[in-house]
Amino acid sequence: MSEEIKKTIQEGRAVLGLEFGSTRIKAVLVDESHRPVAQGNWEWENRLVDNIWTYSLEDIWKGLQGCYLDLTKDVQSKYGVPLTKLAALGFSGMMHGYMPFDKAGNLLVPFRTWRNTMTGEACRKLLPVFQFNIPQRWSIAHLYQAVLNGEEHVKDVAFFTTLAGYIHWQLSGEKVLGVGEASGMFPIDSGTCDFDAEMTAQFDELVAERHFGWKLKAILPRALCAGEKAGCLTEKGAALLDPTGVLQPGVPMCPPEGDAGTGMTATNSVRKRTGNISAGTSIFSMVVTENPLAQVHEEIDMVTTPDGSPVAMVHCNNCTSDLNAWVNLFGEFMAKLPGASSTAEKPDKNELYGLLYREALEADADCGGLIAYNYFAGEPVTGLDEGRPMFLRRPDAKFNLANFMRSHLYSAMATLKIGNDILLKEEHVKVDSLTGHGGLFKTPVVGQQLMAAAMNAPVTVMDTASEGGAWGMAVLAAYMVEKEEGETLPDYLSGRIFAGQTGTTIAPKPEDVAGFDAFIEAYKGALPAEKAAVECIKTC
Repeated sequence: MSEEIKKTIQEGRAVLGLEFGSTRIKAVLVDESHRPVAQGNWEWENRLVDNIWTYSLEDIWKGLQGCYLDLTKDVQSKYGVPLTKLAALGFSGMMHGYMPFDKAGNLLVPFRTWRNTMTGEACRKLLPVFQFNIPQRWSIAHLYQAVLNGEEHVKDVAFFTTLAGYIHWQLSGEKVLGVGEASGMFPIDSGTCDFDAEMTAQFDELVAERHFGWKLKAILPRALCAGEKAGCLTEKGAALLDPTGVLQPGVPMCPPEGDAGTGMTATNSVRKRTGNISAGTSIFSMVVTENPLAQVHEEIDMVTTPDGSPVAMVHCNNCTSDLNAWVNLFGEFMAKLPGASSTAEKPDKNELYGLLYREALEADADCGGLIAYNYFAGEPVTGLDEGRPMFLRRPDAKFNLANFMRSHLYSAMATLKIGNDILLKEEHVKVDSLTGHGGLFKTPVVGQQLMAAAMNAPVTVMDTASEGGAWGMAVLAAYMVEKEEGETLPDYLSGRIFAGQTGTTIAPKPEDVAGFDAFIEAYKGALPAEKAAVECIKTC
C-alpha cells in the first residue's frame, strides 16, 4: 500500500485540501480513493486588537507556509519522496468576515473575523430593505456598518472577500468564491447560483447618496458552484505556498469554500432533508431545506450548499472555548497533585477530556440547578454584543462534578438549541438525518447523546468525522477533476465517497430531552444576568 501511495504522489495524482480553522490550520492529502495519506498542521489563535478579533496578514502567510511545510515533512517521512505535483487543490477558511482591498491590492483595514459582533446596526437596517436576515458576521454587514460609521476606507474599496477568497486570489490570481462561502458575503439566488440581483440593486440604491464610485457587484468576488474550475496555481502562488520551490505551478484549483461548506461535504449532508452539526470553537447546524421558510428569523441564516441548494443555518459564535478552559483548569490541578510533578506524569489531554465528559453522563438530566454561559464573544442569537463566561447555581443546587460538567456541555449546545427550536418546532422543517463532527464529538458517545437530547433527533458520527473540513475541501477539489457529465455533488458523495462508510447513531433519550428542555428554560430565564455581566464587567 505504501508503494502504491508513493507512486500516486510521485505522479501527481494526489489531491490537497487545506482549511484555515479558528485555532488550527490543517492540510490533508488524499489518494485516488479519497483516503487521507498525509497531513499537516499549524496552531494559531485570533487576537483582540482595538476590540476587534483579527489575524494579521503575517499570521495568515506564516500559518499557510508552516502548515504546508508540515505536510511535506509528513509525506517525506512516510513515503520518502518530495511533494512536487498535485492533481487538484482547494482552500477553505473560517466563514465570512471582512477583508477589503484597494485597487493596488492593499488590505484597507485589519481582517475582521466571524467572531466580531460589531455590525448590529447594519443588520437591523438591512433586514427591512431585503426582507432577509443578514447575520453580523456576514461580509455585507461589515461593509455597511463601515458605511454607517463613516469609515474613511470605504470609498477606496475595489474588492472585498473572505479569508478563503483572499488565499485563493493570491495563489491563483482569480477573485472567486464557492457559492456556499459566497452566500455568507451576500444573499444568493439559488436559481442562478449567483448573488441576488434584486438585493444587489437595493444595496446600491441604499448607498447611492454617498457617491462611493463603486457598485456592489463589481467589488464582490465571482460566485462559482462546486465542480466548476476556479483557476490554477500560478508561479507566484506556488512560491507563496511552498517557498522551497519544490511544488510545481499549474495545479487546477476548485472554488474556495468556507468551513460550513466543507463540513456539509465531509458529512455527506448536501442533499435535501439532511443536516450536520459542526461543534468546535463555534457551533453551527446546517439543514438543507425543501421549501423556503415561512418567516424571516434573525436566529436563522439562509445560506447554500457548495452546489447552491438553500440551507437553513443556525450559527453560534461560542461553543467549546469555555469548556476547554475548565478542562485545562482541572488538568492544571491534577498536574499539581503529589506524584504528578514530572512532565511524563502530567495528565494526557485526551484522557482528561474523556474522564470529565463521561462524568457528565452520570449527572441529573437538568443539571441539578446549575447554569453555565459559555460566551467568550458576543452571541447574536441571544442578543449579546459581547460575552462574559459565567457560571451560576442556586443555593440548593446539586453541586457536584457530574452536574458541573453536564451544565458546561449543555452550555456549549444551548444557543444552538434555541435557534433550532425555531427551525424544527415553529417552521416544521423536516430533517431525515443529522451528522455531527468537530471537537465536541471526539470523546465517544457523550457529545452525541447530549446533542441528540438538544435537537430531539438522532445524531450520527461517521468514522471519517475526525478528518474534518480539510478532508472535505480535498473531496470538493477531487469532485472538480473527477466528476462525470451530469454527476451532481450529492450523487458523487453518496456513490463515490461515502459508499460503504459506517458510523454510529445515537437516538435521544426521553429523560435527556426533558432535562435539556428544563435546563434551557432556566438558561433563557437567567439571560438578563449574563447581559448585566457584560454591562458591569468591562474588558481592557
